[in-house]
Amino acid sequence: MSLTQRRRPMDAMKQLGPGLITGAADDDPSGIATYSQAGAQFGFGLLWTLVLTYPLMTAVQLVSARIGRVTDQGLARNMAKIMPGWIVTGLVALLFVANTINIGADLAAMGEAAQLVVGRGDHVFTAVFAIGSLLLQIFVPYHRYASILKWLTLVLLAYVALVFMVHVDWAAVGWGMVWPTVAGATAVTTIVAVFGTTISPYLFFWQSSQEVEEVDKDDAKHALKDAPREAPAELRRIGIDTFAGMAISNLVALAIMIGTAATLHAAGKTDIQTAADAASALKPVAGQFAFLLFSLGIIGTGLLAIPVLAGSAAYAIGEARGWTTGLEKKPLEARGFYAVISVATLLGIGLDWSPVDPIKALFWSAVINGVVAVPIMVAMMIVVSRRSTMGAYTASPALRFFGWSATAVMAVAAVAMFLV
Repeated sequence: MSLTQRRRPMDAMKQLGPGLITGAADDDPSGIATYSQAGAQFGFGLLWTLVLTYPLMTAVQLVSARIGRVTDQGLARNMAKIMPGWIVTGLVALLFVANTINIGADLAAMGEAAQLVVGRGDHVFTAVFAIGSLLLQIFVPYHRYASILKWLTLVLLAYVALVFMVHVDWAAVGWGMVWPTVAGATAVTTIVAVFGTTISPYLFFWQSSQEVEEVDKDDAKHALKDAPREAPAELRRIGIDTFAGMAISNLVALAIMIGTAATLHAAGKTDIQTAADAASALKPVAGQFAFLLFSLGIIGTGLLAIPVLAGSAAYAIGEARGWTTGLEKKPLEARGFYAVISVATLLGIGLDWSPVDPIKALFWSAVINGVVAVPIMVAMMIVVSRRSTMGAYTASPALRFFGWSATAVMAVAAVAMFLV
């Protein structure tokens, strides 16, 4: 193999950034639990949901990234231009609550997964994972930290490998992907959960703000509305990055659902509440190596998701309050920003040690996300369509169509959440 051929994977990886990290963070331990529940309870019957969510989540994340890169301002700052301040403050406050609960649930799942492998110390592992993640966010500059997160996405390959370790009825997989089935109220609840965990508000804020970070760390880059010569290359990069990141996210989610359907559902093990439950149930069904792969995935994706959850809350609150924000900034330069990250992470540890039921807490996190997602997405679509904000780089008709379609689907899911 020539040197040029060896460099190609590295060069391709360099083209990926915010979109790849955002997509990978979507498959956090809480998401793994949702996809595992869907596979264990309904087999291959709900695979079609992930085929449907791919174009919708891609459109929403493209809108988020476009807003950040064109305006060089995060999502909350742009929302403040079209919404009363108290509404923006209320939405980002709810986002903080939902993200903190999610952090607590993810940390608990990581600790449980580590305990399953080692045999003890779930709370200790939880604290170590949380403090380690927090210290990295505070003391490692963004351009280095982003590289760590980017390469950490490779842990998702564990779930793809799992699919090839078990017997899979690929004809049934193909049918499940193209033929929608909804078997009762429980299936409706699970479908709502899949949509909610796949299209999540924290991902909107994160990718938009990461595009701002990309501009701020490079003196050669500027807001696209002020530097049209940069636009063709940058919008092409955003497209490639986001399509690839969301594809990886959905492929991994499919792999989790297929793997648990082929093993747990086939063995009649349908009572899965957490990602750690899925890992534990896999051991007698699929073997020790499959169990270790699944557990490694829980820990790795958690390490990726915790900074995204805490960081997105800090970006949202900081932008809404007019603070200095950015992981490239030193702690003393952005005290409020890092304070939010620290409080969210430490509260997450507190939730793990508290008597609060993590399953019920995660349910309320999903409810909050479902409530706040719709107005945030409406605001995003208005912003990305306004020439006064976006200049010549408003969303294309196709992007507006899929963006508004995603908004409508999430509105229906939010209503269904309260009816089922």
